[in-house]
Amino acid sequence: MSTRSRQSQSVKVRLYGIDAPESKQAFGNRAKQENSELVFGKVVRVEVVGKDRYGRSVGRVFVAEVDVNLEMVRRGFAWWYRTYAKKDVALATAEAEAKNAGRGLWADKAPVPPWEFRSSAKRTGAVLVR
Repeated sequence: MSTRSRQSQSVKVRLYGIDAPESKQAFGNRAKQENSELVFGKVVRVEVVGKDRYGRSVGRVFVAEVDVNLEMVRRGFAWWYRTYAKKDVALATAEAEAKNAGRGLWADKAPVPPWEFRSSAKRTGAVLVR
């Protein structure tokens, strides 16, 4: 884990342990709005935990003491990405609580996880815009 200071720079970071709906997916735009509400125009701290297969930084993002990754799941606008964060009890608990409360995407009777949505899009030849 490392932390770097980048004053007034825009940096793309893949959020560790979570996966949010795609923009063309149900709740995709709402998830983007929630994320923007949490971070846009604010000073953030990124704790980089690694790189993904494309070389992008993967990390936890904080605004003051708020863990943005966790907050996205708590609000119901991202899934706990078990494949990459199997042992993250906080994300697992946040997802269970959001699901039980019917928050965000959990208001849908059968929400489709983004990894399934992407897989389906690949099979049908659909184009996903990120």
